[in-house]
Amino acid sequence: MSNYNNNTDNTEILYGRNPVIEALKSGVSVNKLLIAQGDNSGSMKVILSLARERQLVYQSVDKKKLDDICGHKNHQGVVMYISAGEYADVSDILDRAREKNEPPFILILDEIQDPHNLGAMIRTAEACGVHGIIIPKRRSVQLTGAVAKASAGALAHMLIARVPNLPNVIDELKKDGVWIAGTDASGDTEFFKADFKGPIGIVIGSEGYGIGELVRKKCDYIITIPMVGKVSSLNASVAAGLVMYEIFKERYSK
Repeated sequence: MSNYNNNTDNTEILYGRNPVIEALKSGVSVNKLLIAQGDNSGSMKVILSLARERQLVYQSVDKKKLDDICGHKNHQGVVMYISAGEYADVSDILDRAREKNEPPFILILDEIQDPHNLGAMIRTAEACGVHGIIIPKRRSVQLTGAVAKASAGALAHMLIARVPNLPNVIDELKKDGVWIAGTDASGDTEFFKADFKGPIGIVIGSEGYGIGELVRKKCDYIITIPMVGKVSSLNASVAAGLVMYEIFKERYSK
């Protein structure tokens, strides 16, 4: 029996202790690691040690859940979700901007949960000249098959950095001269009146709660998208698209 499987969004799943150990040693991009509750004997200790070395988040779950995921009981108490794409470093994003001799244009996504939203934003970002996208490791959709499909091929051309702490990364970007603009209905600057010609990082908040308070405090300013209709907010990917195209217009229109 193969030690690979697919879940409903086409993310590749790996199970079995030895295959998971070898994959962890190889440095493969991991979205999620599930361990059977109370199982830390023998080679499972090796898996947990490797996960800690790589600073991977793992969850203890009921063994029945692993049975359901794999469709059988031959998983040996461990299931790993492998990324549909490779992750980059934040430094790679800044390097790409330097190579193009352009001011950095970065999209920072604060706990986006919907894979279709993430995929749509990757697609728009690639079209607008974004140098890279930053997402958090926790409480955020990762690079699943559904994300790859929704991006319509753009994922292969976009640098995605996955970081453990967004506020800290924002601090580092600001040290590199990148201005950080959050997006929120309470903002005091309409997005089409902002100056986006310099180095810029645009923060898009989660679908339900917007930008987290810690991330918001790190923003240099907050922009808003004015509306005259009866709805109070826009879909996250639509809001991101409007702002990204405004930046595109400022940078590339003649």
